[in-house]
Amino acid sequence: MKIRSIKAYQVDLPLHEGSYAWSGGKSVDVFDSTIVCVEGDDGSVGYGEVCPLGPAYLPAYAKGARAGIREIAPDLIGAEVFELDVLNRRMDALMKGHPYVKSAIDIACWDLLGKSTGLPVCTLLGGRYGEDFVLYRAISQESPEAMAERVAGYRAEGYRRFQLKVGGNPDVDIERIRAVAAVMETGDKLIADANTGWQVHEALRVVRAVQDIDVYIEQPCATYEECLAVRRKTTHPFVLDEIVDGLDVLVRGRADLAMDVVNIKIGKFGGLTKARRARDLCADLGIAMTIEDSWGGDVTTAAIAHLAHSTPTDSLFTSTDFNSYVTVSTAEGAPQRKNGRLAASTAPGLGIEPRMDVLGEPEFVIS
Repeated sequence: MKIRSIKAYQVDLPLHEGSYAWSGGKSVDVFDSTIVCVEGDDGSVGYGEVCPLGPAYLPAYAKGARAGIREIAPDLIGAEVFELDVLNRRMDALMKGHPYVKSAIDIACWDLLGKSTGLPVCTLLGGRYGEDFVLYRAISQESPEAMAERVAGYRAEGYRRFQLKVGGNPDVDIERIRAVAAVMETGDKLIADANTGWQVHEALRVVRAVQDIDVYIEQPCATYEECLAVRRKTTHPFVLDEIVDGLDVLVRGRADLAMDVVNIKIGKFGGLTKARRARDLCADLGIAMTIEDSWGGDVTTAAIAHLAHSTPTDSLFTSTDFNSYVTVSTAEGAPQRKNGRLAASTAPGLGIEPRMDVLGEPEFVIS
């Protein structure tokens, strides 16, 4: 099957809680998402999604995703849909870097492959482990008391893993961690995610001040070297996220014992094809993983679910359900959280059908 056309749709995704805040005073009220439709020459279609966490989180932004897709799409017309490694090399040759631009196209081709074979993407990615998998809930940055109150509400929804957004004033962050830790229950896991927000001396102050607390420390500083310096001075389990964008970082991190867990974001790797490679390497190296993306709605959540559900259970630290954070549903059939857990669809492909009344007219069509 060859690619006949590529369409891109823009969708706004408002948040149930009004806004989402993290380190450095950064926040987003409405997420700008791009949903891509890849049409094969037999008329079948597949869908993918890319939704950067605003322009100030990673080197990615929503308008850039659409501009990049528009740039490379003409040279993808006529490419073989199911030769995914060849297709990814072609995209890399057409545009250096900018993996997030390529992610939705790659995901859409996996959706097409699943529909063509009659198999769910989860099966194509290696097979399904168990009935479902565990989710975490991100706790947007607020006062220590408000964040602790959030945990109680989310636990009532079934969540048992909580990613606390810190990376601000170290004194306040220490209070945040202590306030939330005080309401943890047996079986809960707490992650203090600084999103690169601390300098090394600040991170060292925080980990020393909370050394008596059972908490994972996630991405305290901006660079690998800075994070490694903190890692070597704490006994807390350690998570790397923003700097994990390729196999080389994973190999280096394993050699340095720089982390216990890594976050595999599909868009940061450029789609399911490359994220699967990273996932399989981590599983072989004994590195636990959070399988996720920067953000998204129903289509992204479906893609995350298939990658997470095909990850060995003992290698999967946790995953996420972004479609429960937002007020707009963009597709039918997307997985829905049940008691803090999620399962990938058993239908062919991603198992979703976009709501065209929500997507509206495409921003552009390349054919």
